Amino acid sequence: MIGKVALVTGGGSGIGRATAIKFASEGASVVIGNRNEKAGQETVDLIQEAGGKASFCRTDVTKLEHLQNLVKYTVDTYGGLHAAFNNAGVHDPQAMTTEQSEETFELLMDVNVRGAWYSMKCEIEHMLENGGGAIVNNSSAAGVIGFPGHAHYVASKHAVLGLTKTAAVEYAKQGIRVNAVCPGGVETRMADTFARGDSATREYIKSLHPIGRLAQPEEIANAVVWLCSDEASFVLGQGINIDGGLTAI
Repeated sequence: MIGKVALVTGGGSGIGRATAIKFASEGASVVIGNRNEKAGQETVDLIQEAGGKASFCRTDVTKLEHLQNLVKYTVDTYGGLHAAFNNAGVHDPQAMTTEQSEETFELLMDVNVRGAWYSMKCEIEHMLENGGGAIVNNSSAAGVIGFPGHAHYVASKHAVLGLTKTAAVEYAKQGIRVNAVCPGGVETRMADTFARGDSATREYIKSLHPIGRLAQPEEIANAVVWLCSDEASFVLGQGINIDGGLTAI
């Protein structure tokens, strides 16, 4: 990734932060797009303290003009855009399908689905004019299986895979590779929220993974950066399960 330029949405924490740091450690210049300015700047500081190049651009992925500005800022700051990790996302509170609210449905579709589409739209428009690139969307193990109590999240992450596969086949011949990662449980703040602070729930989630633990964010980041590298040059349209065996059961 030396000399390349990458952007990461939702780069202020968890998988996004780990991926931004990994991109930078591999020699890429990185732009962190994040709604929370403090968290995004903290990621920039961590990268710069380690000797890497990074900048922050406040981004709300539900707003098309923000994504247009993020891509423009990236290109203006570092001279191009070669890789993107569309990671920003939210999850729903646990409730049966008939008990989920319309507001929750709209929020998840707005952030997880519209956000991924807006991100790809702006990134691909630039890449089409500048020799191609690689895009990775963050789906989920819940994007390939059902998960009781989280219908809206599951639906949104299935949709992310659909967007990924369609864009991949549409733009493959123009030198743009689009893939997705599908993480299982990951040791992040979102996982804590998902478990609602309940240790028994957390242990149950761990037990669903044959490997017997949750992933570290860096384990997902490694896969994302590989998918954006030349080593993955023949990989496109895939949802890579990084789930400790969760979906193999």
